[in-house]
Amino acid sequence: EEKKAAKTAIKESQKKFTSTLASYADCYINDAFGTAHRAHASTALIANYFPNDKMFGYLMEAEIRALDKVLGAPERPLTAILGGAKISGKIAVIEHLMDLADNMIICGAMGFTFIKAKGGSIGNSLCEDDQMPLALDILKKAAEKGVKIYLPQDVVAASAFDNNAQTAVCPIDQIPAGWFGMDTGPVALEHWKEIILNSKTILWNGPAGVFEMPAFANGTLQLVEFVAEATRNGSFSLVGGGDSVAAVTQMGYADKVSYVSTGGGAMLEYLEGKELPGIRAIGAIRPS
Repeated sequence: EEKKAAKTAIKESQKKFTSTLASYADCYINDAFGTAHRAHASTALIANYFPNDKMFGYLMEAEIRALDKVLGAPERPLTAILGGAKISGKIAVIEHLMDLADNMIICGAMGFTFIKAKGGSIGNSLCEDDQMPLALDILKKAAEKGVKIYLPQDVVAASAFDNNAQTAVCPIDQIPAGWFGMDTGPVALEHWKEIILNSKTILWNGPAGVFEMPAFANGTLQLVEFVAEATRNGSFSLVGGGDSVAAVTQMGYADKVSYVSTGGGAMLEYLEGKELPGIRAIGAIRPS
């Protein structure tokens, strides 16, 4: 009962705040893609007060157009590069892209869950044991749908989770006991370069290794180079997610890819096929 009362009170205060905010304006423009996945009073609710005088800002329009270029009718082959720490945070994205992508490159710590599920030795590398059945299911579904999934063949392993640790390159399914997989290896990078350069549409979200440690940033920085080269050759590339964007920015390559998204969670939810509250509140974008 207390929770219900609290929720009702919050809704009422939101309504009052939104009404007051709306009273100061003649029209409403939402240009905050980064919060489009949240039903905030100032983004999703306020638009209701401007039924005929609401629109997206230029950034929101650009974000939606870039994402729709990937999700709508992309030029093929379409390659999705998905990295980061956990499969659990990208399950819905992987499943939605399964019906769209031609190739899927799985990089970063996400890959270790797949490798362990297939019987590989991953040492002390990050792994979501409870997601291993799902990882095998993803591989099975991909094979059925004709989507090629590429896991790293090799890895830069380290004796400790530390920038100054001893390192060695080894097959990703033969990481020594007690060692950690920290970055994508050279064989995998060379293979991925070929796939990326032969793609017409590229979506990249998530790093290829422990990017925040300089000793293990090479894989992610190499991906920046590959995606930039493909873009230079005429491919459309969309980059999103904190570490991927940081890598592109760090190298001064933000203008060498087609579009760098400002959305983290918003981009992921859009890629999952969800309708975002901040976008639903406005409706369709203007014709380009």
